[in-house]
Amino acid sequence: MIWQINIYRNTIIDLVIPIGLLLIVGILVFIMDFKNFKKTYNYNGIGLYFYASMHYLIGFGFIACSIFILTNYYLADSNIKTESYEIIDRYELGEGGGRKIKRGPKPAFVINYNGHKKELVFYTQYLENMNSYKTVEFDTRNGFFGFKILENKKLN
Repeated sequence: MIWQINIYRNTIIDLVIPIGLLLIVGILVFIMDFKNFKKTYNYNGIGLYFYASMHYLIGFGFIACSIFILTNYYLADSNIKTESYEIIDRYELGEGGGRKIKRGPKPAFVINYNGHKKELVFYTQYLENMNSYKTVEFDTRNGFFGFKILENKKLN
């Protein structure tokens, strides 16, 4: 899941598209396979519909969404274009990590990418000088489905 979030962060795609794909696939599979779910599991009433919908939305929906995002990312063009954008907002993301590894907050910068706001998250080492950065420079490639892939992000 963390892997997919990192790939999503490096892709210029509206959040509505992956969520819509997740819902459409989950609902279609629910309609096609609900009778088998009903025969297999011993649930009744609202519990049957609740567990079935969670099973299909989370299971099949996330698999379809993952395949879509990974296909766009890993089958992208090799033509690279360098672009630079002005930072319009900046903030700190909360502390991450598990119980054993404690990481500090990460700096996040917002740019206006062709009329869409895009959040770019950087490593903790950039946090100290976060307010001194004015622009972000990165390389872009066209993904398999036409959504831009960001690479080599650099703060200036």
